[in-house]
Amino acid sequence: MARWCYRHRLVVLFLWVGAVLGLGFAGSAAGTNYADTFTLPNTDSTRAYDLMQKAFPERSGDTDTVVWKVDDGTVRDDSVRGRIEPALEEIGRMKGVGEVSSPYAAQGAGAAQISRDGRIAYAQITFTEQANGVPKALVEDVVDTAQDAERAGLRVELGGQAITRIQEPPTGLAEMVGILAAAVVLFLAFGSFFAMLLPLVVAIAALGTGLMATSLLSHVTDVPEVAPLLGSLIGLGVGIDYALFIVTRHRRGILRGMKPEESAVTALNTSGRAVLFAGGTVCIALAGMLVMNMRFLDGVVVATSLTVVLSVLAAVTLLPALLGLLGMRVLSRRQRARLAAAGPEPEEASGPAARWSAYVQRRPRAIAAGALLVMLVLALPVLSIRLGATDQGNHQDSTTTRQAYDLLAEGFGPGFNGPLQVVVDGGDAADTDALAATIRSTDGVARVAAAPPAEGITVIQVVPTSSPQSERTDQLIDRLRDDVIPQSGASAHVGGVTAVFKDFAAVTGERLPYFVAAIISLGFLLLMVAFRSLVVPLTAALMNLIAAAASFGVLVAIFQWGWGTELLGIGKEGPITAFLPVIMLSLLFGLSMDYQVFLVSRMHEEWVHTRDNARAVRVGLAETSRVINCAALIMICVFSAFVLSGDMEGAMAGIGLAAAVALDAFILRTALVPAAMHLLGNSNWWLPAGLEKRLPHLAVEPREEPAAGLHAPVAGAGAGAGAGGDGGSTVIHGFVRTPDGAPVEGAALTLLSKGGRQLDRVTSLADGSYIVSVPSAGSYLLAVTDRDHPSRARHLLVGTEPLVYDVELAEDEVDAVN
Repeated sequence: MARWCYRHRLVVLFLWVGAVLGLGFAGSAAGTNYADTFTLPNTDSTRAYDLMQKAFPERSGDTDTVVWKVDDGTVRDDSVRGRIEPALEEIGRMKGVGEVSSPYAAQGAGAAQISRDGRIAYAQITFTEQANGVPKALVEDVVDTAQDAERAGLRVELGGQAITRIQEPPTGLAEMVGILAAAVVLFLAFGSFFAMLLPLVVAIAALGTGLMATSLLSHVTDVPEVAPLLGSLIGLGVGIDYALFIVTRHRRGILRGMKPEESAVTALNTSGRAVLFAGGTVCIALAGMLVMNMRFLDGVVVATSLTVVLSVLAAVTLLPALLGLLGMRVLSRRQRARLAAAGPEPEEASGPAARWSAYVQRRPRAIAAGALLVMLVLALPVLSIRLGATDQGNHQDSTTTRQAYDLLAEGFGPGFNGPLQVVVDGGDAADTDALAATIRSTDGVARVAAAPPAEGITVIQVVPTSSPQSERTDQLIDRLRDDVIPQSGASAHVGGVTAVFKDFAAVTGERLPYFVAAIISLGFLLLMVAFRSLVVPLTAALMNLIAAAASFGVLVAIFQWGWGTELLGIGKEGPITAFLPVIMLSLLFGLSMDYQVFLVSRMHEEWVHTRDNARAVRVGLAETSRVINCAALIMICVFSAFVLSGDMEGAMAGIGLAAAVALDAFILRTALVPAAMHLLGNSNWWLPAGLEKRLPHLAVEPREEPAAGLHAPVAGAGAGAGAGGDGGSTVIHGFVRTPDGAPVEGAALTLLSKGGRQLDRVTSLADGSYIVSVPSAGSYLLAVTDRDHPSRARHLLVGTEPLVYDVELAEDEVDAVN
């Protein structure tokens, strides 16, 4: 498929452009129909909600609030009323506003909307549409009209869902900042403008189609409003990273002398396979959220999984087409010039990555202990995690919604922003009045008001003395459910937004261990099949748990304890959103599997060839750590940018995942995992023989079969013998000499697989002799470089016997590769 996409690149590009434009047009025409369904089956708050729906159908529109406060006098003063009343009347005449309930209503009907000290009052504005459907221009007119009534000593603020929407940053700001940051990292990594564009184009194409498809799906299934934000977050990160892994492999192949088409095909057949495997694990991890049996999460699974699938599809189809368009321009000008002048580069890991890998091998105990200590310290705050819900009280101090929230809390009590509804099913008026009286005398209750019954159902509104996010409010809910209502003998249920999120937190806490066990077990099985080992997947499972604990520790410290919230500009601290642990664990599991696969697959390949664990771990870390760290840096930039999304849940997920990726890539995969594997030695690759026979074979990397038709030079005994066989390990040996027979000392000889992997590297001795190790019979590339002679490279077919091959280097010879 990669070759077909490469050769038919214009067709592939046309199909992708058509898909993006077609879905974009359809999505724009259809609009969105996101629905935040926070109810849970078989919970007390859901029963209360269902009863309220039966007796009091929801109003068609969103209800927002205008709050005002005077410094002197009262809100009843004519000077205040003369400014506020005309503004409210003007708002009521606006098209799209259904009703305005004023505290200045005739005969004191609105007296309850004025605080006891008379300094704070509020009016409720009911729109004819839900918050998502209210035109932004209308909301802005309402805000401007209300705040125009301000004067010295009179302050006006507004709150509500529709008002919140006009405070949000421009749509796509977080994505744009993330893309720009990723572009900088990619340019520094590649040094080529065109190579930098490739992952960005692939990610944007996948993200665009994913978001438009999600908006269309919102018309046929319940998709929460936060789902496209989370889809953008994960889709942009994995889309760029998957393309990065493939482009890096493709550039390496060209630098090693392969033609662009063959390099692209090889890159897709190697790194592309790993991308398919990694993308599949991410989707499986996301689907694990279904274990929670929360209707709200179903839409999140659909949106995020769809975006990941499209990211993988773009990486394995659109990317090879783009590689075909660029050809050699995927390299920088300097790299193309060096390749033309000096010939292929036998890739050998060098620089900081190789030095760090060697250091880890020398001091595995100290590094493992240090990395583990860092992770445990960061994980300590998770012991105090408290799940709940965020609201407008968590917005930044400068926002009008936060100011309105604080004014309402000041004038009517902190519990006014999150009242509870005790829904009584049946019973006579006397019983209901008795229950209301009992609730009124309950500790933690500020005020109680019972609405007239309808359909045999009565709603008692209970305003707590504490805020919606306070633990005392949670205790009040438990007190009502466990003591007050059962003792009254009434059939009643406690509902309201605060009760719903409390039930969400409780259900999440109960089901989370099963969810974690499911995704960890699944990861263990996948890695065991892929790497034919019990210890490697067990190590990965433990590392995933450590990474999750540390990342949630960072999340608690920032969002719950408030460390750095003002610096980050993300508002006031509060509990961690109840559904966030499930979403974050799914994403974290998938991303950790990505890095584990890319790291350990290279180690496993080296282990298969050499059966030397120390070398396998050292080489695997040296050759993959740079690209893993680069990919992680891109994800950190993308995830951190979602602090600018204007959504608290999006900011929590962004910061949490950025912390998780940073800890996973820079501490776990770069230090703790390789150090642990050095300490475990050959037991890393242990698998019982009986289990080995029963496990299916799932190859992350393709088997390297000898290519038919390659001409092998007749260079001594064994040349070409057994070509195509499956013989055991052998060697290639011989001498490196000049045309006059003088030995060449210090020439570098590198044995490369057909896919461009370095298998062995040696230097010629004083007499010019060399010997390189060959893992098995097949086709290989032997590259010879020396600073005083042009480089040479030759395909060799190696059989089951040692192959003798003498190399002749001439100073005036044209480079054989070029």
